[in-house]
Amino acid sequence: AKRRPAVLVNASAIGFYGPREDEELDESAPVGGDFLAKVCADWEQEARNVPEGVRSVQLRIGIVLGEEGGSLAEMVKPFRLGAGGPIGSGRQWVSWIHRDDLVSLILFAIDRSELSGPVNGTAPTPVRNAELSKAIGQVLHRPSWIPVPEFALRVALGEVASMLVRGQRVVPKRALAAGFAFAHAEIGRA
Repeated sequence: AKRRPAVLVNASAIGFYGPREDEELDESAPVGGDFLAKVCADWEQEARNVPEGVRSVQLRIGIVLGEEGGSLAEMVKPFRLGAGGPIGSGRQWVSWIHRDDLVSLILFAIDRSELSGPVNGTAPTPVRNAELSKAIGQVLHRPSWIPVPEFALRVALGEVASMLVRGQRVVPKRALAAGFAFAHAEIGRA
């Protein structure tokens, strides 16, 4: 372009880290070793190949919660049928962000000229899958105790199931350090 943008905000994913169970992951954590992590790393590398003078932010986005669409729409289906509950043991971490905070974080990344490189797009309070399931059940006034068997996920989703079963505990260290304020930091309110 004759007039280049000042910044490129790239949508990446926390899949960059791969399934890591209880390890707390900030933007300094290394890339994971699974297929999704490699795809995210390659995607981010391309986003860094911007012309001189263009700032690049790689926003690593967690599960997006909001009133319509996104991951939440799929997650609530079994709950609406009275068959919702945790995945497997329910002890795995879920790193999430409310849609409104994600939009605000994108705008924040555009406006903050000192911000570049990876930024985790997750709420500062990841939760265990069982806690997320309980919150969904409470909001919908539906039961939330029927666990989804791990083997069923593996049959239905293949390698992707590993992320859901093992989880990730991702925190937005760089966003917080830059002064970003989350409107939805707690799962129940979100």
